[in-house]
Amino acid sequence: MSFFAKPVPTFAGHARGLSHRSFLRLCLLPLAVVAAAFFLLPMVKLVIVGASGETGLSAYAAIVTQPHYRATLINTVLLAAATTAASLAIATIAGLFLQRHRFPGRAVLVAMLTFPLAFPGVVVGFMIILLAGRQGLVGELTSRLIGEKLVFAYSIQGLFLGYLYFSIPRVILTIMAAIEKLDPALEEAARALGAGPWAVHRDVILPALVPAFVASGAIAFATAMGAFGTAFTLATNIDVLPMVIYTEFTLSANIAMAAALSVGLGLVAWAMLALSRSLTGGTIAAAG
Repeated sequence: MSFFAKPVPTFAGHARGLSHRSFLRLCLLPLAVVAAAFFLLPMVKLVIVGASGETGLSAYAAIVTQPHYRATLINTVLLAAATTAASLAIATIAGLFLQRHRFPGRAVLVAMLTFPLAFPGVVVGFMIILLAGRQGLVGELTSRLIGEKLVFAYSIQGLFLGYLYFSIPRVILTIMAAIEKLDPALEEAARALGAGPWAVHRDVILPALVPAFVASGAIAFATAMGAFGTAFTLATNIDVLPMVIYTEFTLSANIAMAAALSVGLGLVAWAMLALSRSLTGGTIAAAG
């Protein structure tokens, strides 16, 4: 009878028995399965469907050659760009103030600014209707003040306001995180050299925030390009790509064109994100 117990195999022992390359492949297997199932295969299928219509591959060219689709693409890009610019401006001013000042109620204010992240697009659209719709607050006030009801919820202005509402939280979180990491010594050195408050912001703070601007702006742009819930609720007098894709798929049963438009929209959003990654050295805002 042996007094020595037989060693029990452990995970570490099995891992040592594997080569380093085999171990890495084993770890990457779940990632490869998920990427293939939820990204690669659907994208390949989408591209194939987009070229399966009567016009074949010409469906992809129709996005820029046919006036209706081209105008829709331009509207969507301009709206996303305007939303991004306004979000960056508002988030930068608010972020600088909130990050540099401590006051009672600050935490509540930050929570309110980021609260729209919890809202789906349909809820955001409904809130814009309550604000600027036919029975909205703005209409009631303008009716009493100037005798004419102002309604803009269902126009490009209302859609812009809705996009801005859910874009600001995505941008302000990144801007505030970037401001927190700024080196105060640089600002103190600029003040010591005689720079005023505006010069410090122009020459020190804003240049240091450029990577955060690019990263968060790209995510805001891509989000606005593909936003559907808000557009579905508000876009009655304007065409944007998500709504055109929806109508092509459901009302016109033109599945091939809907797929081609989806690929085109995805390429524009992907190009913006890729440009952002190249400009910021591969860093994308986690808050988006």
